[in-house]
Amino acid sequence: MALLAHLKSLFILQLLMGFVFVVSGLIINFIQLCTCILWPINKQLYRTINCRLAYSLWSQLVMLLEWWSGTECTLYTDQATVDKFGKEHVITILNHNYEIDFLCGWTMCERYGVLGSSKVLAKHELLKVPLIGWTWYFLEIVFCKRKWEEDRKTVFKGLSRLKDYPEYMWFLLYCEGTRFTETKHQISMQVAESKGLPKLKYHLLPRTKGFTTTLQCLKGTVSAVYDVTLNFKDNQTPTLLGIVNGKKYKADLSVRRFPVEDIPDDEKECAIWLHKLYQEKDALQEFYKKEGKFPGPTITPPRRPWTLLNFLFWATLLLSPLINFACGVVVSGSPLLIIGFIIFLIIASIAIRRLIGVTEVKKTGSSYGNPEAKKQN
Repeated sequence: MALLAHLKSLFILQLLMGFVFVVSGLIINFIQLCTCILWPINKQLYRTINCRLAYSLWSQLVMLLEWWSGTECTLYTDQATVDKFGKEHVITILNHNYEIDFLCGWTMCERYGVLGSSKVLAKHELLKVPLIGWTWYFLEIVFCKRKWEEDRKTVFKGLSRLKDYPEYMWFLLYCEGTRFTETKHQISMQVAESKGLPKLKYHLLPRTKGFTTTLQCLKGTVSAVYDVTLNFKDNQTPTLLGIVNGKKYKADLSVRRFPVEDIPDDEKECAIWLHKLYQEKDALQEFYKKEGKFPGPTITPPRRPWTLLNFLFWATLLLSPLINFACGVVVSGSPLLIIGFIIFLIIASIAIRRLIGVTEVKKTGSSYGNPEAKKQN
């Protein structure tokens, strides 16, 4: 086990895995670009193909969590709720406290067959991120600038377009709008006090506009809202870099299902419902802190082999020519070729590290409550 842990921490192996992800991602993005010719001919075929292509990319990240780090994911919910997973369109609300919360969400999507068709209301800046933003663009992900006056038309149009989506989709929403930090929490609770809303201990005040708009636009398509509250055993603070280094975490997810017909149609009443939901999420986190678990029965869905097989396919396809090329460079003895290859490795390392940086709490998030940022905007 110690030897395996050491191997997982080797930079060269991590670099090779990063190479596979980046190059396969570029290949997938190119194929996605080629599928655009199908849109005016057969929109549903375009969507089906792009769901499969997206799965091939996202599942490599899920593979890191499931097989490389061996992270365990346990659901706290009832069997009746689990029986509906992957068999209906839903809106999923997830707390935004951890660097890998999206990866835990994707893991659940993969285990219930909706990873490729999963959706999100994403910030516009992510559209510029290679691989991730580009893949999302072809998946018809809705990007917003967090300025409702500018976003209104784009969001309504993007969401309405998803009403006839052919694959069951989980539409992920981070209603807090940004990742939880102590500074943002203090500011958020000041806002709650000024509006006469109950204070939250473990969450930021939810931004109701995104949720009410999504529910309004997708009503008749989505049949339920899944409330997912995530925490980790032993007060772990997981990071994507930790996952890459093979560190194992234990994730617990409390999942509650709310039929759409039980949620108010009126926008103000719907906003009140969401605030109440976050008070309940806060109570769940308080319970977890005291008991080390969420209330209710547990279900541990088994990991599937497809993520590992998909990665092995891409690794076999891409690493063979890379290794042959590297050997050829060394054998050639050419200083120019060797220096060029070293520069390539350095650039690849920086690129992969920057992709990981997209998830880091200290380097991401909105300018929540920052007066100077607001002035600049």
